[in-house]
Amino acid sequence: MSIVCLKQVTIIYYDNSSLELMHNTLQLEQGKDGRVIIPERFKMNKSIVTIIEGKAKILNSMGDRITADIKVA
Repeated sequence: MSIVCLKQVTIIYYDNSSLELMHNTLQLEQGKDGRVIIPERFKMNKSIVTIIEGKAKILNSMGDRITADIKVA
């Protein structure tokens, strides 16, 4: 699969060491099939819940505030 462009996405996930729902907005490579390619180093120790196109402004999730992940992937 060859890379065609970069796409901004927001990834919502659980870190495997915590039950806290996290999110991170990234610029990721997009394949010809339209799917973004999430680097293995980002996926490590995470359970990805969803991938949203663009930068999402998440106000509330499951009755609690979602926490931004400030680490750089």
